[in-house]
Order: sequence, then structure tokens, then C-alpha cells
Amino acid sequence: MKTLLTITAAALTLMGCAQEAGFHNDAALPAGAAGVAADFGAATAANHQAMTNPGEATVQLGQRFAAEVDTTVTFAFNSSQLDSAAQAVLITQANWIRQFPEIRFNVYGHTDLVGSASYNKRLGLARANAVVNFLSTQGISRSRLEALVSYGETRPVIATQAPEQQNRRTVTEVSGFVKGASMLLNGKYAEVIFREYIASAVPPTTLSTSATATLDSIQ
Repeated sequence: MKTLLTITAAALTLMGCAQEAGFHNDAALPAGAAGVAADFGAATAANHQAMTNPGEATVQLGQRFAAEVDTTVTFAFNSSQLDSAAQAVLITQANWIRQFPEIRFNVYGHTDLVGSASYNKRLGLARANAVVNFLSTQGISRSRLEALVSYGETRPVIATQAPEQQNRRTVTEVSGFVKGASMLLNGKYAEVIFREYIASAVPPTTLSTSATATLDSIQ
């Protein structure tokens, strides 16, 4: 017990010295130093939030998915065929999705305003199915892409009666967590957290000369 108290007191003293020397949480220090990057520990925090507040965790994961990959693919006129550009986008989506096996996704199909509403709703659904079929070839379970939705022509990006490629699209979005999925920190999910822990660290080369000298004096 005395040893533990001594170690704790020494750690607090070291942190106090670092703060007096001008180091704060926004200082460019490597992981493990007194100051850390703003996103240090974000992966562990996200895991905790997923267990305690899945609704908010879903929103944040959706925002992250949209920020890190292209969520939209477009189609040729009156077609649900995926061209090479669309397949390339879906491969990046699949690579992201595989990292989080506990998350479900919706694929929304859309069309332009040419043609009847009923036909376009069917075409939008065909496009959503085309995306699901392709993602399943990339190792994504269909059970995680349960909700296939077609908005047809009702939600155009550009309101025009003419053919418009930006309207002929599908959008992939995070929809929630797989029902009954274990939220325990298993080995696979630990790999994700470890990868993000490493990514959050600030390389030692970013330390300034003065910061290095101050750390040396503390040691």
C-alpha cells in the first residue's frame, strides 16, 4: 500500500511540474506524457457510450462514417447497375463497415424526376438492392443491411425535371446496433480500439526543442 501511495504521489508531482513548466492538454506531447491529444482515449469512450447510450452513439458513428467515407454512389439513367466508380466507393464503405461488426446500416435508393412515381420507387429499391448485393460480396452480412428503403423521386438533390445524375443515387447510413449483439470488449473490437489509440498519439518528432529540454529537466 505504501508503495502504491508513493507511486501515486510521484505521478501527481510529475504532472504538477509539467503544468508549471507550461504543458497543458493542448500541448504537442506524445501519448503518455502529461498533455495528450484532444482525441486521446476516444475509442474507449465510444465503446462506453455504445453500452450506456446507444442512441447518441448511433448518431456519432453515423457522423463519423459520413466524414470518413463517401456514403453516396450514383447511377446511369434508368439503371441499377454499379459502374466501376460506384464499386470503388462501395469497397471503401465495406472496409469501414467491417471494422464495426455490431453496427447496422440502411441503404436508401433515389431516382431523378423523370418517369412515374411508382416506377421510380421500384427503381430506387433496385438500386438499394444492388448496393446491398455488392456489399455482401465484400464480407458484410445481409442481416446488417436489413432496411432497404426507396425514396424514389421524392428527395432530389437538385430539383429539376430533366435527367440529373446526382439524384440517381443510393446513400448508406448508420441505422443502429445489431439486435442482441454483444457489446463486450472482445478481441476483434479491441483491435479497433488499439488501432485508434495508436492513431491518436502525437509523434515524438512534433516535440519542440524547448519542450524536450523541459521534459529532460523534469526527468
